[in-house]
Amino acid sequence: MQMDIIKIGNSKGIRLPLAVLKQCGIDSKVELEIQDNCIIIKPIKNPRQGWAEAFELMHKNNDDTLVVPDDLDDETLEAWDETKH
Repeated sequence: MQMDIIKIGNSKGIRLPLAVLKQCGIDSKVELEIQDNCIIIKPIKNPRQGWAEAFELMHKNNDDTLVVPDDLDDETLEAWDETKH
């Protein structure tokens, strides 16, 4: 696909069609790299993207039980801490 370089203020740029942005999963921010005289534009993904939906599914499937109990006593914590040293 050929594109024209356009003037944008004191800079230059290209206009990317919305279909291209959607196909690449680009929303609002990108990472720009230069490799071998080529410009590579990558979408920046939220590292926790999709977690809320995954947690809802886990809860629905009753797969959201605690692995470590909430009510650990001080002796258990001290014993666990000693194994780390």
